[in-house]
Amino acid sequence: MSFVNVEKREHILLIGLNRPDKMNAMNRAMYHEIAKAYHQLQHDPGLRVGLMYAEGDHFTSGLQLDDWAGVFANGTGIEPGEGELDPFHIVGEGLTKPMVFAAQGICYTCGVEMMLNTDIRVAAKGTRFAQLEVKRGIFACGGATIRLPREIGWGNAQRYLLTGDEWTAEQAYQWGLVQELVEPGDQFNVALAIAEKIAKAAPLGVSGSLTSSKIAVSEGQEVAKQRLFPDLQPVMASEDVKEGIQSFLERREAVFKGR
Repeated sequence: MSFVNVEKREHILLIGLNRPDKMNAMNRAMYHEIAKAYHQLQHDPGLRVGLMYAEGDHFTSGLQLDDWAGVFANGTGIEPGEGELDPFHIVGEGLTKPMVFAAQGICYTCGVEMMLNTDIRVAAKGTRFAQLEVKRGIFACGGATIRLPREIGWGNAQRYLLTGDEWTAEQAYQWGLVQELVEPGDQFNVALAIAEKIAKAAPLGVSGSLTSSKIAVSEGQEVAKQRLFPDLQPVMASEDVKEGIQSFLERREAVFKGR
Protein backbone atom coordinates (compact mmCIF):
# COMPACT_ATOMS: atom_id res chain seq x y z
CA MET A 1 0.00 0.00 0.00
CA SER A 2 1.27 3.46 -0.92
CA PHE A 3 1.07 6.18 1.71
CA VAL A 4 2.07 8.96 -0.72
CA ASN A 5 0.61 9.99 -4.07
CA VAL A 6 3.31 11.10 -6.50
CA GLU A 7 2.29 12.65 -9.81
CA LYS A 8 4.38 14.37 -12.46
CA ARG A 9 2.33 17.16 -14.02
CA GLU A 10 4.49 18.67 -16.78
CA HIS A 11 7.36 20.37 -14.88
CA ILE A 12 5.71 20.03 -11.45
CA LEU A 13 5.99 17.05 -9.08
CA LEU A 14 2.97 16.66 -6.81
CA ILE A 15 3.69 14.88 -3.51
CA GLY A 16 0.53 14.07 -1.57
CA LEU A 17 0.35 12.44 1.86
CA ASN A 18 -2.28 9.73 1.55
CA ARG A 19 -3.13 8.15 4.87
CA PRO A 20 -6.27 10.13 5.71
CA ASP A 21 -7.81 7.39 7.85
CA LYS A 22 -4.88 7.91 10.26
CA MET A 23 -4.87 11.72 9.87
CA ASN A 24 -1.79 11.22 7.68
CA ALA A 25 0.33 10.15 10.65
CA MET A 26 3.83 9.58 9.32
CA ASN A 27 5.19 6.08 9.79
CA ARG A 28 8.58 5.03 8.47
CA ALA A 29 7.12 3.71 5.23
CA MET A 30 5.56 7.11 4.48
CA TYR A 31 8.85 8.85 5.25
CA HIS A 32 10.74 6.73 2.76
CA GLU A 33 8.10 7.28 0.07
CA ILE A 34 8.37 11.05 0.54
CA ALA A 35 12.17 10.80 0.48
CA LYS A 36 12.02 8.93 -2.84
CA ALA A 37 9.76 11.64 -4.28
CA TYR A 38 12.20 14.35 -3.16
CA HIS A 39 15.03 12.46 -4.86
CA GLN A 40 12.96 12.25 -8.05
CA LEU A 41 12.34 16.00 -7.98
CA GLN A 42 16.00 16.75 -7.37
CA HIS A 43 17.39 14.52 -10.11
CA ASP A 44 14.79 14.59 -12.89
CA PRO A 45 15.90 17.38 -15.26
CA GLY A 46 12.35 17.77 -16.54
CA LEU A 47 11.05 18.76 -13.10
CA ARG A 48 11.34 22.37 -11.98
CA VAL A 49 9.24 22.65 -8.80
CA GLY A 50 7.51 20.45 -6.24
CA LEU A 51 4.21 20.80 -4.42
CA MET A 52 3.58 19.01 -1.13
CA TYR A 53 -0.02 18.58 0.03
CA ALA A 54 -2.18 16.07 1.88
CA GLU A 55 -5.38 14.14 1.21
CA GLY A 56 -8.25 14.37 3.69
CA ASP A 57 -9.17 16.89 6.35
CA HIS A 58 -5.72 17.20 7.91
CA PHE A 59 -2.15 17.62 6.72
CA THR A 60 -0.69 15.35 9.40
CA SER A 61 -1.16 14.52 13.06
CA GLY A 62 2.61 14.03 13.28
CA LEU A 63 4.92 11.06 13.56
CA GLN A 64 3.60 7.63 14.48
CA LEU A 65 5.86 7.48 17.52
CA ASP A 66 5.59 3.76 18.23
CA ASP A 67 7.05 3.13 14.78
CA TRP A 68 9.92 5.59 15.29
CA ALA A 69 11.07 5.04 18.88
CA GLY A 70 13.98 2.78 17.91
CA VAL A 71 15.17 5.25 15.29
CA PHE A 72 15.26 8.13 17.77
CA ALA A 73 17.27 6.02 20.21
CA ASN A 74 19.99 5.01 17.76
CA GLY A 75 22.06 8.18 18.17
CA THR A 76 22.24 8.89 14.44
CA GLY A 77 18.63 9.72 13.64
CA ILE A 78 16.64 9.38 10.45
CA GLU A 79 18.64 8.01 7.56
CA PRO A 80 17.27 8.11 3.99
CA GLY A 81 18.05 5.06 1.88
CA GLU A 82 19.50 4.68 -1.60
CA GLY A 83 17.66 6.86 -4.11
CA GLU A 84 16.14 9.00 -1.34
CA LEU A 85 16.57 12.59 -0.19
CA ASP A 86 15.67 13.61 3.36
CA PRO A 87 12.58 15.90 3.20
CA PHE A 88 13.67 17.50 6.49
CA HIS A 89 17.23 18.11 5.21
CA ILE A 90 18.76 17.07 8.50
CA VAL A 91 21.13 14.66 6.78
CA GLY A 92 22.52 14.33 3.28
CA GLU A 93 21.86 16.29 0.13
CA GLY A 94 19.50 19.26 0.19
CA LEU A 95 16.85 20.00 -2.39
CA THR A 96 17.94 22.73 -4.82
CA LYS A 97 14.58 23.12 -6.58
CA PRO A 98 11.69 25.12 -5.11
CA MET A 99 9.03 23.41 -3.03
CA VAL A 100 5.55 24.84 -2.44
CA PHE A 101 3.59 23.60 0.58
CA ALA A 102 -0.18 23.43 1.19
CA ALA A 103 -1.64 22.69 4.63
CA GLN A 104 -5.08 22.24 6.15
CA GLY A 105 -6.66 20.94 9.34
CA ILE A 106 -3.94 20.04 11.80
CA CYS A 107 -0.27 20.16 10.86
CA TYR A 108 1.77 18.88 13.77
CA THR A 109 5.44 18.10 14.47
CA CYS A 110 6.90 16.51 11.32
CA GLY A 111 4.40 18.46 9.22
CA VAL A 112 5.73 21.76 10.54
CA GLU A 113 9.30 20.55 10.11
CA MET A 114 8.78 19.56 6.49
CA MET A 115 7.08 22.92 5.94
CA LEU A 116 10.13 24.70 7.35
CA ASN A 117 12.22 23.00 4.65
CA THR A 118 10.01 24.40 1.86
CA ASP A 119 10.07 27.79 0.17
CA ILE A 120 6.48 29.05 -0.21
CA ARG A 121 3.66 28.02 2.15
CA VAL A 122 -0.11 28.15 1.74
CA ALA A 123 -2.48 27.38 4.61
CA ALA A 124 -6.23 27.13 4.88
CA LYS A 125 -7.84 29.35 7.48
CA GLY A 126 -8.30 27.42 10.70
CA THR A 127 -5.20 25.25 10.20
CA ARG A 128 -3.54 24.49 13.53
CA PHE A 129 0.19 23.94 13.95
CA ALA A 130 2.13 22.49 16.88
CA GLN A 131 5.42 20.95 18.00
CA LEU A 132 4.16 18.46 20.57
CA GLU A 133 7.44 16.70 21.32
CA VAL A 134 7.93 18.12 24.83
CA LYS A 135 4.55 16.58 25.72
CA ARG A 136 5.79 13.19 24.51
CA GLY A 137 9.09 13.10 26.39
CA ILE A 138 11.42 14.16 23.54
CA PHE A 139 12.31 17.34 21.67
CA ALA A 140 11.80 18.26 18.03
CA CYS A 141 14.36 16.45 15.90
CA GLY A 142 13.25 17.26 12.34
CA GLY A 143 14.66 20.78 12.16
CA ALA A 144 12.16 22.89 14.13
CA THR A 145 14.71 23.83 16.81
CA ILE A 146 17.07 24.94 14.04
CA ARG A 147 14.74 26.72 11.61
CA LEU A 148 11.72 27.94 13.56
CA PRO A 149 13.62 30.63 15.58
CA ARG A 150 14.97 32.06 12.30
CA GLU A 151 11.53 32.04 10.72
CA ILE A 152 9.39 33.58 13.48
CA GLY A 153 11.86 35.00 16.00
CA TRP A 154 13.40 33.56 19.14
CA GLY A 155 10.63 34.37 21.59
CA ASN A 156 7.80 33.20 19.33
CA ALA A 157 9.63 29.95 18.58
CA GLN A 158 10.41 29.14 22.21
CA ARG A 159 6.85 30.01 23.23
CA TYR A 160 5.65 26.99 21.24
CA LEU A 161 8.69 24.68 21.21
CA LEU A 162 8.88 24.65 25.01
CA THR A 163 5.16 24.27 25.72
CA GLY A 164 3.80 22.14 22.89
CA ASP A 165 0.94 24.61 22.49
CA GLU A 166 -0.83 25.10 19.17
CA TRP A 167 -0.62 28.19 16.99
CA THR A 168 -3.02 29.14 14.24
CA ALA A 169 -2.75 29.72 10.52
CA GLU A 170 -3.64 33.33 11.18
CA GLN A 171 -0.68 33.68 13.55
CA ALA A 172 1.56 31.93 11.07
CA TYR A 173 0.49 34.39 8.38
CA GLN A 174 1.21 37.37 10.66
CA TRP A 175 4.69 36.01 11.39
CA GLY A 176 5.45 35.38 7.71
CA LEU A 177 5.70 31.64 8.26
CA VAL A 178 2.83 31.26 5.80
CA GLN A 179 2.67 33.40 2.64
CA GLU A 180 -0.93 32.73 1.56
CA LEU A 181 -3.94 32.36 3.87
CA VAL A 182 -6.94 30.95 1.97
CA GLU A 183 -10.40 29.55 2.48
CA PRO A 184 -10.53 25.86 3.49
CA GLY A 185 -10.48 23.69 0.39
CA ASP A 186 -8.61 26.28 -1.70
CA GLN A 187 -5.12 25.55 -0.39
CA PHE A 188 -4.15 23.02 -3.08
CA ASN A 189 -5.35 25.11 -6.03
CA VAL A 190 -3.67 28.28 -4.75
CA ALA A 191 -0.42 26.38 -4.15
CA LEU A 192 -0.66 24.79 -7.59
CA ALA A 193 -1.13 28.19 -9.25
CA ILE A 194 2.07 29.39 -7.56
CA ALA A 195 3.93 26.25 -8.63
CA GLU A 196 2.74 26.72 -12.21
CA LYS A 197 4.15 30.26 -12.28
CA ILE A 198 7.49 28.97 -11.02
CA ALA A 199 7.46 26.18 -13.61
CA LYS A 200 6.95 28.71 -16.43
CA ALA A 201 9.76 30.98 -15.24
CA ALA A 202 13.35 30.58 -16.42
CA PRO A 203 14.75 27.51 -14.61
CA LEU A 204 18.28 28.93 -14.40
CA GLY A 205 16.91 32.18 -13.01
CA VAL A 206 14.78 30.36 -10.44
CA SER A 207 17.69 28.14 -9.45
CA GLY A 208 20.05 31.11 -9.19
CA SER A 209 17.59 33.10 -7.07
CA LEU A 210 16.99 30.18 -4.70
CA THR A 211 20.68 29.28 -4.42
CA SER A 212 21.79 32.86 -3.76
CA SER A 213 19.13 33.27 -1.08
CA LYS A 214 20.12 30.01 0.63
CA ILE A 215 23.79 30.96 0.60
CA ALA A 216 22.97 34.28 2.26
CA VAL A 217 20.96 32.55 4.99
CA SER A 218 23.32 29.63 5.63
CA GLU A 219 26.74 31.14 4.94
CA GLY A 220 26.18 34.86 5.38
CA GLN A 221 25.66 37.91 3.20
CA GLU A 222 29.35 38.48 2.47
CA VAL A 223 29.74 34.99 0.99
CA ALA A 224 26.57 35.50 -1.02
CA LYS A 225 27.89 38.81 -2.38
CA GLN A 226 31.12 37.16 -3.49
CA ARG A 227 29.20 34.42 -5.29
CA LEU A 228 26.63 36.71 -6.93
CA PHE A 229 28.25 37.75 -10.22
CA PRO A 230 30.35 34.60 -10.77
CA ASP A 231 27.14 32.55 -10.46
CA LEU A 232 25.27 34.99 -12.71
CA GLN A 233 27.83 34.86 -15.54
CA PRO A 234 26.90 31.44 -17.00
CA VAL A 235 23.22 32.28 -16.67
CA MET A 236 23.71 35.42 -18.76
CA ALA A 237 25.23 33.26 -21.51
CA SER A 238 22.24 30.91 -21.63
CA GLU A 239 19.67 30.44 -24.38
CA ASP A 240 16.97 31.35 -21.89
CA VAL A 241 18.31 34.90 -21.55
CA LYS A 242 18.03 35.35 -25.32
CA GLU A 243 14.51 33.93 -25.20
CA GLY A 244 13.61 36.28 -22.35
CA ILE A 245 14.77 39.31 -24.31
CA GLN A 246 13.20 38.16 -27.57
CA SER A 247 9.86 37.37 -25.98
CA PHE A 248 9.84 40.83 -24.36
CA LEU A 249 10.49 42.51 -27.71
CA GLU A 250 7.81 40.39 -29.40
CA ARG A 251 5.30 40.96 -26.57
CA ARG A 252 4.71 37.25 -26.03
CA GLU A 253 5.09 34.78 -23.18
CA ALA A 254 8.58 33.32 -22.97
CA VAL A 255 9.16 29.60 -23.35
CA PHE A 256 12.18 28.63 -21.30
CA LYS A 257 14.12 25.40 -21.70
CA GLY A 258 16.63 25.60 -18.88
CA ARG A 259 19.68 25.99 -21.02
